[in-house]
Amino acid sequence: PMANEMFSSLPDVITAEQLASALQISKSGAYALLNHSDFPTLRVGGRKMVMKKDLLEWLNSHTNRPK
Repeated sequence: PMANEMFSSLPDVITAEQLASALQISKSGAYALLNHSDFPTLRVGGRKMVMKKDLLEWLNSHTNRPK
């Protein structure tokens, strides 16, 4: 899938800064996602991150597709 290619250069664990860059959103937008109840956030110490595989699954499940 295209998303896998788009994010192939990202590490397996993605920081808020990397998430913002990858999705071309602001850093505050990335933190808003990381704080959203249905987003697969990984907490390591005080940092909020996301596993790349979980991000790809989340993006796939939240993509609008024609019926």
